[in-house]
Amino acid sequence: MTPPVALTIAGSDSSGGAGIQADLKTFAALGVFGTSAVTALTAQNTSGVRGVHPVPAEFVIAQVDAVLDDLPVTAVKTGMLATADVVRAVADLAAAGRLPGLVVDPVMVASSGDPLLEPQAERLYLEALLPQATVITPNVREAEVLLDTSIRTLTEQREAARALGALGPSTVVVKGGHPVTDSADAAVDVVWNDGSVYELRGPRIDTGNNHGTGCTFAAATAAALAMGRDVHGALAGAKNFVSDALAAGAAWRLGQGHGPLDHFFSSPRSR
Repeated sequence: MTPPVALTIAGSDSSGGAGIQADLKTFAALGVFGTSAVTALTAQNTSGVRGVHPVPAEFVIAQVDAVLDDLPVTAVKTGMLATADVVRAVADLAAAGRLPGLVVDPVMVASSGDPLLEPQAERLYLEALLPQATVITPNVREAEVLLDTSIRTLTEQREAARALGALGPSTVVVKGGHPVTDSADAAVDVVWNDGSVYELRGPRIDTGNNHGTGCTFAAATAAALAMGRDVHGALAGAKNFVSDALAAGAAWRLGQGHGPLDHFFSSPRSR
């Protein structure tokens, strides 16, 4: 039986916890065959990013073309795109109808606080890429940058989801975080879809091993879309997958900074 195929267009994380490595682990854990187009090489570990080497946009396109010309991709996830040229190139591919089930995770800043996107690329996200997306998954900090506003309450998180929805994506998920003061007891993601707003709630896991959480949520969403699930089911499944992976990863110690979550929590090794 041929497995569903998903494509990640993202940066490489040399520490293995986020980026393309996290995406491919998530695809594999969920039974989806993963393919990739690398947008940037990073020298990083759990404590921070030491260097970024962007891939020229032309070669990013060449990687995508090679995959799409040969494999039946049914969902695509974008992560770190690094430069304005790459954002524009991916937006053009999406506008041409070549990136089905597009999940855009607008990666701008690493969990360590290091920047991962050229400032001039932010407007291209707003004008060119987000309108092409099936789902966008900014966290609170990324939503603040995209909208040039602060988000400190759950009400403001809902308003941000509506404002991003007005830009053209089919579905918006503004992922919760510590800046949101009135949801400290839970991990609350706000979903905007077709004019309606609802919440995805889960337990807030007390762990510092959260490197790659955003990448994993977006990749799990793309994996579910690749398997033919609807958006609402895909988001609920992704939320559960991340919660379980965070809970399992809380039990280990990898690295001296923000360690990774456990993508293979259901494998024999984890049991």
